[in-house]
Amino acid sequence: MAEHDVRLSRRKSNGWRGALCLAVAFTIGAFAGTGREAIAATEAAAASLSGSYLAGRLASQDRDNSAAAEYYNRALQSDPGNRDLLERAFLLELSSANIVKAEYLARRMIGVDPRNRLARIVVGLREFKAGAYEEARGHWTRAVHGAIGQLTGTLLIAWSHSAEDNLELAQAALEGLAGNETFEPYLALHTALIADFGGDVENARLLYEQSYEASGSALRTVETYGNFLVRDGRPEEARAIYEAYQGQGLRHPSIDWAIDQIEKGTDLEPMVTEARIGAAEALYGISAALADETGLDFSIIYAQLALGLRDDFPIARTLLARVYESVELYDEAIEVYAGIPRESPLWPNAEIQTSVDLNYLERSDEAKERLEQLIAMDAEEFQPRLTLANVLRNRSEFQAAADQYTQALALLDEVQEEHWSVFYFRGITHERTERWNRAEEDFLRALELQPEQPLVLNYLGYSWIERRHNLVEAIEMIRKAVDLRPNDGYIVDSLGWAHYQLKQYEDAVRELERAVQLRPDDPIINDHLGDAYWRVGRELEATFQWQHSLDLDPEPEDIEAIERKLESGLADEAASVVESQSNRS
Repeated sequence: MAEHDVRLSRRKSNGWRGALCLAVAFTIGAFAGTGREAIAATEAAAASLSGSYLAGRLASQDRDNSAAAEYYNRALQSDPGNRDLLERAFLLELSSANIVKAEYLARRMIGVDPRNRLARIVVGLREFKAGAYEEARGHWTRAVHGAIGQLTGTLLIAWSHSAEDNLELAQAALEGLAGNETFEPYLALHTALIADFGGDVENARLLYEQSYEASGSALRTVETYGNFLVRDGRPEEARAIYEAYQGQGLRHPSIDWAIDQIEKGTDLEPMVTEARIGAAEALYGISAALADETGLDFSIIYAQLALGLRDDFPIARTLLARVYESVELYDEAIEVYAGIPRESPLWPNAEIQTSVDLNYLERSDEAKERLEQLIAMDAEEFQPRLTLANVLRNRSEFQAAADQYTQALALLDEVQEEHWSVFYFRGITHERTERWNRAEEDFLRALELQPEQPLVLNYLGYSWIERRHNLVEAIEMIRKAVDLRPNDGYIVDSLGWAHYQLKQYEDAVRELERAVQLRPDDPIINDHLGDAYWRVGRELEATFQWQHSLDLDPEPEDIEAIERKLESGLADEAASVVESQSNRS
């Protein structure tokens, strides 16, 4: 692949992955370590307390939570009273969905820390599942401290009263959440769900309406209210709130399915048919609220607790899988998606996401096969074909990818702003197959849909500079991309390299030094800085940068060129331009 293509490909793939995967440390396992290799090296020592503790830390750093839990449990055998070891093992067992082990450790945890909130919640859930509702409430009452404890404990207590058909006590328990603005969406939704579950249709009608007015853009609020409206004999009102949700630019397979059920005249079951399902709904809602960079570890735990109450809970599985994806635990995400039944409206999406995860795991043959099967089931679906195009592009099958992008676009009733990326990616495939006119058309179309998209500005601007076309507009495009993403080392590198191409070497040095600061481990950016140093007469520094680039494991096709520069430096400028153009042809 030509140098320009390699650079843009790397920038592209990092951007795509970055959009899907948040670079967040899993709080439970935020320890220094050297990964799975280090775990293997400590196996011999793992029988001891210190060895097991070290192995557990290393497994946590590698996000291998099941292995980490095992090592901490071994350490506990040597030091059973160690509160820190006990809590880590407990949290890791919860995260790994080993609920029975977690329940055992939770009881031990309560013995050393009676106020431990999660331990009380877990033991209470065990009693709840056994039908011991009063005992469950005893534990949950002692978990009601701190904001998350108050919310969790109160919702679970209310559902335990519902399990005993005591609607009055359930509603009274929920009043403990009143007055806190953060709790209002949960209070409104679960008050309506409990009234509905208890058969108080008249009150449920009013409460669902209030819940919708308070948070009508929340998926579960729309789903539950729409479900009630259909059962209340008002399907057209249900359709109206579904379409209002979609009108906000929000799409979800569950809403599409609900509209389809209205058209078919299908009789619906209530969203909550057992108190257990209501309690699972509460835990899911809290998990969803915690699913950001600061709460991912507890989001996983609450999702696992929800699934421990209700295994057939596709939306909770989807949430859990997405959190795993955000920390690049793709194997775990695939396993969770596998639990979504085929008849669920979320199953096609789970198959698509599984294919994306397989592709990240470099199992693109399996990803491609799954997507082709989905397309064979329904050739009119846009998303499977788009995902297949992305997989083919990732495999450098550019012509086949371009064909799939074209077929995907043909399935759209109307091209919207959100489809800029389809034109952008198809433009890349056209450029890689040396059909520049088509590529340029797609890049310009992408900018029509989203004029300030930095990826497109960067790619098109650099391509124009490389072709000595629209030079003034091109450099302004790249500057604009840098303004929009000033900390993106790849885009800053493009600006520096554009200056280099235009023989503006001092400007090139300035931008490329900044790009290296942002991406110190990228071999191409270091190589570019070496070239710029050479052109401004800083030959010793240029040699250092080229050697550093070589140490960073560049692409095989780049190694020879770097070694040649280390041996002979850069040729004079006229020769260099000819050589550069030849290498990019």
